[in-house]
Amino acid sequence: MSQETSSAAELSREKAAANRQVFIQQIIRTVGMLPILILLGIAFQLMSGRFFSPQNLSIVTQQASINTVLACGMTAVILTGGIDLSVGSILAASAMVAVMGSLVPDMGMIGIPLALFAGLVFGLINGSLVAFIGLPPFISTLGSLTAVRGVARLLGNDTTVFNSHMPFAFIGNGYIFGVPWLVIIAFLSVIVTWIILRRTVLGVHIYATGGNESAARLSGIKVWAVFLFVYGFSGLMAGLGGVMSAARLFAANGTQLGQSYELDAIAAVILGGTSFTGGVGSIWGTLIGALIIAVLSNGLVLVGVSDIWQYIIKGLVIIIAVALDRVRSQGGART
Repeated sequence: MSQETSSAAELSREKAAANRQVFIQQIIRTVGMLPILILLGIAFQLMSGRFFSPQNLSIVTQQASINTVLACGMTAVILTGGIDLSVGSILAASAMVAVMGSLVPDMGMIGIPLALFAGLVFGLINGSLVAFIGLPPFISTLGSLTAVRGVARLLGNDTTVFNSHMPFAFIGNGYIFGVPWLVIIAFLSVIVTWIILRRTVLGVHIYATGGNESAARLSGIKVWAVFLFVYGFSGLMAGLGGVMSAARLFAANGTQLGQSYELDAIAAVILGGTSFTGGVGSIWGTLIGALIIAVLSNGLVLVGVSDIWQYIIKGLVIIIAVALDRVRSQGGART
């Protein structure tokens, strides 16, 4: 009897140790890049003397807002082992729809739901190509990147569309209790994404699909529905980003708006600890990653780094992010 009791106690200790290890790994994965964010802020403060000023911090958070919204959708996609290269183009097309809708007499607010609907439709098209036709996400969204960009240019007749009296301009330039609307929308997007991923059955299915698509399918998960949702959600978030951009600029341009936004969103997600292989990641880590991208962009401007070198440094950050993902994946395979 004592031997059985001893064995049970040993198993209990091993299980507790394993649970502690998993918990610690989750904490590290979630806040792993937070020290880097803090160090970047301190470094730019020492070099410029202005980084931690209230005005500049407000600018940084607003700069991070649109990327954060895009990265919410991108997180869901990458968690399934996919990727969405079309979010910048969808943002541009949705912004164009938002501005054109805002020009409707006495019904300018209709630009918001129209833009969100446009983003959702483009996202569902991407999801259908992956779920039903079986195209690799890279190929399908690469095609959408170009095609939707063409749609954005077509909508605006290849010109910039303005509306100096945009009825929802407060979204891009207004404040509530001293907090920019852009920041509030971004934070709410993070909360909604966290609820979906961590507090719903759908979230469990998203992680399961990314962890092992074949096993998820055999276990009864409707993988096609998961793909439709994540790409539709990514498109919807890009549509919201289009509304935010249009409201901030009072205009939309199908050629320039949203260029390379997909790269910033991907970098934010990977820096935040979400694995390119799928099944592992956290939306809170993505938020930290988006803030790192914004801090880097803002800080480089403050210290007088030229636009050319900013592109080079951002590119290196993306490479480092992918390298970190590889190291994390190899570490996970060993443990």
